[in-house]
Amino acid sequence: MKTNKNIIELLGEKADFYLEHVCEKITKDELQTPSKASLDKVFTQSNRNPQVLRSLSQLYNHGNLGGTGYLSILPVDQGIEHSAAFSFYKNPDYFDPENIIKLAMEAGCNGVASTFGVLGLNARKYAHKIPFIVKINHNELLTYPNKYDQTLFGKVKSAWDMGAIAVGATIYFGSEESDRQLKEIAEAFSEAHNLGMATILWCYTRNEAFKTKDKDYHAAADLTGQANHIGVTIQADVIKQKLPTNNFGFKEIGFGKYDDEMYKTLTTDHPIDLCRLQVANCYMGKIGLINSGGGSKGKSDLVDAIATAVINKRAGGSGLIMGRKAFQKPFGEGVEILQSVQKVYLNDEITIA
Repeated sequence: MKTNKNIIELLGEKADFYLEHVCEKITKDELQTPSKASLDKVFTQSNRNPQVLRSLSQLYNHGNLGGTGYLSILPVDQGIEHSAAFSFYKNPDYFDPENIIKLAMEAGCNGVASTFGVLGLNARKYAHKIPFIVKINHNELLTYPNKYDQTLFGKVKSAWDMGAIAVGATIYFGSEESDRQLKEIAEAFSEAHNLGMATILWCYTRNEAFKTKDKDYHAAADLTGQANHIGVTIQADVIKQKLPTNNFGFKEIGFGKYDDEMYKTLTTDHPIDLCRLQVANCYMGKIGLINSGGGSKGKSDLVDAIATAVINKRAGGSGLIMGRKAFQKPFGEGVEILQSVQKVYLNDEITIA
């Protein structure tokens, strides 16, 4: 394979493992794969109104990946989710919300996702220059003892008023509060669609029982895949999900509906096959799957980000939504890592497996 030399060098001894794999369980011919015609193929016959289609078009046609069917989104809501001091001490410039938007613009992202406060403070200056995605609910960790719940921080109409083209939300599937969150966000997404905005759902799993003494199954392919499937059921237009790290969550935890044959039929232990199961749960790729970039680990961030992008793209996913690996670095390095990920999606030699 004549893939970009730098990508092969970064992947090192795992280059062939990622770049030569062929998915034989759920094949690429069964998927709706990203392309410049994706929106026409998926949404023009849907119940989304023309204003939603225009918002989706603004998102998919902006930035360095514009017109490719892929997305590169900068998300920064960690000031709420993880505390501002902990999130920004590595680069205090990002206490200033304007720098978050500037990073997304300089890197050529399709859009920037953040809080009502961050985007609202800069709406008149930037809402017409880069698509805004307002994250409408959050988990805050100032409550003692900590709780893990997603709470609405504002109104969908307020996001529309500031010029946002989409709203984003998180549901903690498996948590005690998930029923309430599901109802709240289904209603919020319906309102967003009525107003003409697109919807992005962070489909995260959260339950202490999902972590055994031996393994953590919060990112298991079967559990996250099912979370995705519930997400598309409430009409999310894009699904955000963590990259799968293992499988057999239902089986090993011992709940839900599962059969040994479903694992044999649908997937293997290869990371691209595990991600392919996530894509399949998004209506066989008709609803785009964007995987999260994960936390910053320092020197390995670039290699980790490239590997995640390759796995997502080859699985049939629609891009990456990466924050901490970018904004917890000096501005120039943040731009570089975001654009390095974008090059994976722009490289025609990195194909659907």
